Amino acid sequence: MERLKNHGAFVAVLRGRNTVVSKDLVVHFLPRGGFDTPDVEGIRPEWRMGLAVSKAVGNAVTRNAVKRRFRVLARTHEGLLPRSCDIVMRARPSAARASFQSLDSQVVRCFGNISRSRKIRDAHGATAKHGTHVNRAVTTTSDTASKREIGA
Repeated sequence: MERLKNHGAFVAVLRGRNTVVSKDLVVHFLPRGGFDTPDVEGIRPEWRMGLAVSKAVGNAVTRNAVKRRFRVLARTHEGLLPRSCDIVMRARPSAARASFQSLDSQVVRCFGNISRSRKIRDAHGATAKHGTHVNRAVTTTSDTASKREIGA
């Protein structure tokens, strides 16, 4: 897992308007490239994460505790996310009072919803069950005309 390090990266994810919402957190996501797109060094790109915890969540100690919980949960469940995806986990004010188990189940649900998202599948190529690629047949007007002549 890498971090989103600059303001432009955060803004790009937030403006993408792809969100998954739960009781205590909102996860914004933005697909980048394909699953097997090599990075500059020839390594598959990882997903990147940013955290947004506003002052409405609590004082500095509380906000940092929420951020630590989010980092642990994101590392624990990173296998649920597709590679080449940027996410921003935004805490709602109720996240400060939520139990770790509650946040854990919410992160699992949100990350699962992201990986099943149509926007992720469209960005990375549609895949069917068991990771096989789905071929989409495109019928052109000449194919349709020849089918009419044959009587198909």
